[in-house]
Amino acid sequence: MRIKIIVVFTVVVMLCIGCTKEEGQDAITDTVTIIAPSSFGGGWDKTARAIQDILKTENIIDEDIYVLNKIGAGGELGWKYTKQQDKHVLAMNSSLLITNHLLGQSKLTYKDFTPIATLATEWNVVIVSKDSKINSAKSLMEKLKETPHAYKIGVSPRLGNDDQISFVLASKQAGIQPEELDFFVYENSGQVVEALLKNQIDVATMTLSEAKKYYDLNQVKLLVISSDERLKELPEIPTWAEEGIGIVFKHWRGIMGPPNMSKDEIEFWDRTFAKMVETEEWKQTLEKYMWEDFYMNSRETSQFLDEENRKYEKLMGLY
Repeated sequence: MRIKIIVVFTVVVMLCIGCTKEEGQDAITDTVTIIAPSSFGGGWDKTARAIQDILKTENIIDEDIYVLNKIGAGGELGWKYTKQQDKHVLAMNSSLLITNHLLGQSKLTYKDFTPIATLATEWNVVIVSKDSKINSAKSLMEKLKETPHAYKIGVSPRLGNDDQISFVLASKQAGIQPEELDFFVYENSGQVVEALLKNQIDVATMTLSEAKKYYDLNQVKLLVISSDERLKELPEIPTWAEEGIGIVFKHWRGIMGPPNMSKDEIEFWDRTFAKMVETEEWKQTLEKYMWEDFYMNSRETSQFLDEENRKYEKLMGLY
């Protein structure tokens, strides 16, 4: 009789333990690494560190989280590393994952990874040094139309990213042949601004969050922003439309995992990021960097990447 009671009690305890766990909760049982395929302070790095901070401070997951910067080849080195991992590794991404392949710069495609989430978007800007004689995007484009090689244009971390594409689209509308423009590629936005301040280049295109710290230090001028209207935080910066060019261009960032992630792992991260984007700290992060919420779960992100691939296939006709 005593044996029967012990057996029944054990079964009940096991069932109760099972009831307290969400399905897939055990999918992540070890240290999590987030790959930022860029140097410290870039857009991928800022996003990865914001995720790291929020998931821990808000107690959304119990496991330790580390950010690892794998720098080089326009994200390629970090993404190659991620593809080789089995589990507990995620990587930041953006449209560069798609355009690298479409431009023949990489054999990797977005289908080589497990989509996890799309998180945020931000705007692109065009900047010049504070002492530059270029005072507007309109005059910049008029000069480039007249003399395409008049200015050296800095971009990072690789040709074909959204920073360059937004500039190419604007120049195309201005009647400039993009292939005639002189683009100079740097590893990160810090190197771009350094080259700008040393007069090694004349103009640069990058995301707003990367440019703003130099703007706040009064080192650069922001000529134009790719938004549909002026931002309330920067009401003095005109849009491309105001400069006579009708483009609106958003730069998105997301996160992905290695191929062949299990259903439980994917569901775990779906729940995790769904919680994260609802936190006050994430909303403050969006406000701090002037990003816009663009959250999509794994299934929605998979569909979004297919759509983006088709969009960029058309845009690559500009190159």
